[in-house]
Amino acid sequence: MQMLFGGTPTGRVWVAQDISIGCPEEEESRPKRQRFIDFRITTLRSTKVNLMKSSKGIRCTLTRKVALSLLAVNPLVVASVCAQVHVDNPFVGASGYINPDYAKKVDASIAKVKGVPLKAKMGVVKTFPTAVWLDRIAAISGGSQNAGRLGLRGHLDAALAQKKANTPITASFVIYDLPGRDCHALASNGELPLTPAALERYKKEYIDVIAAIFADPKYKDIRIVNVIEPDSLPNLVTNLNDMRCALANSTGIYEEGIKYALNKLHAVPNTYNYLDIGHSGWLGWDSNRGPSISLYTRVVQGTSAGLASVDGFVTNTANTTPLNEPNLPNPELSVNGQPIKSSKYYEWNPYFDETDFTQALYNGFVGAGWPSTIGFIIDTGRNGWGGPNRPAGASGSDINTYVNTGRIDRRLHRGNWCNQSGAGIGALPTAAPGPHLHAYAWVKPPGESDGSSTLISNNEGKGFDRMCDPTYTTADGVLTGALAGAPISGAWFHNQFVELVNNAYPVIATAGTAVATAALRAPAAVPSATRGLTATVGNSQVKLSWSPVPGAISYTVQRRAGVTGAFTPVGSSVAASYVDRSVTNGADYDYVVTVNSMAGSSTPSAVVRAKPVE
Repeated sequence: MQMLFGGTPTGRVWVAQDISIGCPEEEESRPKRQRFIDFRITTLRSTKVNLMKSSKGIRCTLTRKVALSLLAVNPLVVASVCAQVHVDNPFVGASGYINPDYAKKVDASIAKVKGVPLKAKMGVVKTFPTAVWLDRIAAISGGSQNAGRLGLRGHLDAALAQKKANTPITASFVIYDLPGRDCHALASNGELPLTPAALERYKKEYIDVIAAIFADPKYKDIRIVNVIEPDSLPNLVTNLNDMRCALANSTGIYEEGIKYALNKLHAVPNTYNYLDIGHSGWLGWDSNRGPSISLYTRVVQGTSAGLASVDGFVTNTANTTPLNEPNLPNPELSVNGQPIKSSKYYEWNPYFDETDFTQALYNGFVGAGWPSTIGFIIDTGRNGWGGPNRPAGASGSDINTYVNTGRIDRRLHRGNWCNQSGAGIGALPTAAPGPHLHAYAWVKPPGESDGSSTLISNNEGKGFDRMCDPTYTTADGVLTGALAGAPISGAWFHNQFVELVNNAYPVIATAGTAVATAALRAPAAVPSATRGLTATVGNSQVKLSWSPVPGAISYTVQRRAGVTGAFTPVGSSVAASYVDRSVTNGADYDYVVTVNSMAGSSTPSAVVRAKPVE
């Protein structure tokens, strides 16, 4: 039942007759955490209408039919029948919107390349959902003022055309026009300056217009997923030494803009709001993660609906941090007496990947009073790191060598973010891939630039950031690792797209496989334990081998000395074998192996014992 209403949630109405209006959904089929506004009109005379709201979404039941509505203060209009129930995870059971603008860009790249296998892989990529970036006011209306791309209504109409009967569809949008946005970078600066006047434009010309389109009853059956303002709040935690970020903090413009966006978008029952929250290489340290959780909690509690205005968080937006570091599963692993998290690359950050990072964030937010139903989206559009340079294992007698030989993240520094050389497309869009994860999604469409390699004049307010210049040496003493020849952020970067497809991990399957589908993939099952673990001893080494498991990303080898005690990880491998060279001749060792996949890790294998000898 869609209701159009305004102002305070109580008014006086005249009721004509007793009638019940039903809903397609039966009560027993509703999700456990039912969110609804329940309108009840209890008498045939002038009476109060009470709106009881636990979060949002409209329960499709009336105990009386309103024939005439005469509110003393605010009008109540009964407009239509039944709005969509708001669910905990919008991706479950839903297909995903395929952006035709993105498909056209991919088609242009297909026309440029010659290899048939590469063309086929690109053809598969365009069949998956990607988010639409509303990165300026002109993007709302689209057309010639926005490079000929569809406007917001055009995308929603296209999503309706793609929607199949009895199957929900998600359409994802990035809300990204905050005044003075991305205050610590230049390549992604926007059209609105960090001023009170620009904040009013943001509210009235951007957020209000978007919210009004989303609220059109025509689109009530689309699950609209919003990624709210990437790279905004994290900068208020870590980059206050930047004058622009300090001003964003002291003026309150970032916080006020985000609260306004949440208030307006949350009011539409079929919207799902996810706040961007950086990535593990940014907020992984306890000194960054804890204050971030506190800041986000305070900001969201300041909205009209409080914590209920947010459905979850997005990590790794437009970044390349891997889902897992298969060769470095244990940050506490000691090499030559030092934990590998203390290596130069990780700088004591205990979180090497987004899977562990989101688990830590989830625990922190729930501990801070957030509902256990919050979930995380991880952007996997460019964090695959496959190709010929993907390492099969880690080795070395010092922590830096061990880490650098084993990490699949081949960036020269974790802070390098622009158009990274060697990156590949990551996990395909997948619903509910883990306990606290709502989805893997391609928030940053693979192939769209992060920023220009040189200064390029434009009318979008996008500057030139030296982090996008491949010749620039950063403050960390390394090159940026950025690809040359890049256009401004958001523009199509053909050469990068070719590299992303070639370096995809998992490798993109082509015709005849179940991968080429527009729907979000269902999560895979947790792998079974490996079998056939054997050990062959030698001089100061133990060679292990086991039966490969389908769907495995990597295998973790754990060891204990003697016959009692806990097993601890000693290494990992993408092959079904491993050589342990950190053993002492004549000592007894027990080994087990666990299997790692996109769906999680298996139980340990059976134990095998070994005693190395000269």
